Amino acid sequence: MKSIQAANATKVSGAPSRIHMPSLAVAIIIMLVATLYPPLLTDAAGKADHGLVTALFFSMSAGFVRGVGFVPQVLVWRWLFSSWACMAALAIALWIKF
Repeated sequence: MKSIQAANATKVSGAPSRIHMPSLAVAIIIMLVATLYPPLLTDAAGKADHGLVTALFFSMSAGFVRGVGFVPQVLVWRWLFSSWACMAALAIALWIKF
């Protein structure tokens, strides 16, 4: 029985996860603004601006993942859901909007 448990055990980092407030705040603000004022996500013609929405929601997703303290083990996922990726996607969204 111990060999089965040992085989199914996952490698867990010994460091405790910590909430990253800047990323979490960005994610919550994007969530609230997109929910309360959807016209912000449209273009001049009144249609959905898919580039803007993609960048904003990617920023929100990365912000929530990093903000709650989860840091993926795989390097690609760790980079995609980092606070740097959150801020880069937010900068792209602002560039698209303005």
